[in-house]
Amino acid sequence: MEFTLEKVDGNARATTIKTAHSTITTPVFMPVGTLGTVKALDMYEMDEVLGANIILANTYHMYLRPGDKLVNKMGKIHKFTSFPKSFLTDSGGFQAFSLSDISKPTSDGIEFRSHIDGSKHFFTPTKVIDIQNNLGSDIMMILDDLVALPATQERIKTSIERTTAWAIESINYHKQNQKNGIGVDQNIFAIIQGGTDKAMRTKSASELCALDYDGFAIGGLSVGELNNEMYDTVEHTVQYMPKDKPRYLMGVGTPEDLIENIDRGVDMFDCVMPTRNARNGTLFTSFGRINIKGAKFKDDALPIDEECECLTCKRYTRSYLHHLFRARELTYFRLASIHNLHYYLNLMREAREAILNSRYKEFKKEFYKKRGVEV
Repeated sequence: MEFTLEKVDGNARATTIKTAHSTITTPVFMPVGTLGTVKALDMYEMDEVLGANIILANTYHMYLRPGDKLVNKMGKIHKFTSFPKSFLTDSGGFQAFSLSDISKPTSDGIEFRSHIDGSKHFFTPTKVIDIQNNLGSDIMMILDDLVALPATQERIKTSIERTTAWAIESINYHKQNQKNGIGVDQNIFAIIQGGTDKAMRTKSASELCALDYDGFAIGGLSVGELNNEMYDTVEHTVQYMPKDKPRYLMGVGTPEDLIENIDRGVDMFDCVMPTRNARNGTLFTSFGRINIKGAKFKDDALPIDEECECLTCKRYTRSYLHHLFRARELTYFRLASIHNLHYYLNLMREAREAILNSRYKEFKKEFYKKRGVEV
């Protein structure tokens, strides 16, 4: 990986990340392709229509179905999915958290049952890397111990102790693999934990950032805490993260969350929100959200967002999208997902341009002003 820090405006950063498969300019939003596909869209649309340079796939889900060994047999994830740009694969730690009724973290790893057939599995730090080596992703996330918030001090302490121990095991294993010719073009990120406790975040970040990782993520947020708690935690944590490596905030979030956390020095984001909300009728616009199923859109001849240049807004009206949603036509899911993802990706491009021109504060004010919010 080649990483270049191009410009800092306040704490906001414009950077470039080069992997074996693409050049990624930041700030960047990574669309979520859980099973090797972004729901309702194909890889031509992701690449040629939306211009995404990196998407996220899910280690846990790809391991269970279709299986990492099959993906490897089919030429790894880029060939298997026909997406020529970069992939980031998460580690399965979040799935263990979100499926906590069928999983159990231990000092050695995470034991879980498949949500598909109930079969037993055990993820260790090294097994998670083996799976991601088979997938062939450009950026691999290590196994971490994620906890829901609020949590006890003892549980958070256990979480960061496990996460650090697993991080040491993971980086040693990855470096040895590379010496043996495995995962040579793959990069590896560690995940900082600690809840919203600043002392715990300091400890976790200080321990992990001393290790030879290609980048670092802030995990364990957007899991039940208030927004201002998340922002404060990010602002505190980034000061302990290297300036010369990528910073990734996992699983976040709304357009407002992205704008706020770019302002605090984050480079990379992912979230299911744009595609999930699209399928449920919520569309993101430059002036806020609209719910297309509302009766007021039945005879509305405007595009979703008059400022948007996406394929959907160029060609279709709110009235037509309202009709498609009400009729549960499959075309709705595609058009709505294209719009929401375009909005997110374009917001990141605009944020980057503002940083490069030393006007991020003005950009942020304009973003909120369109929503009727003064900052």
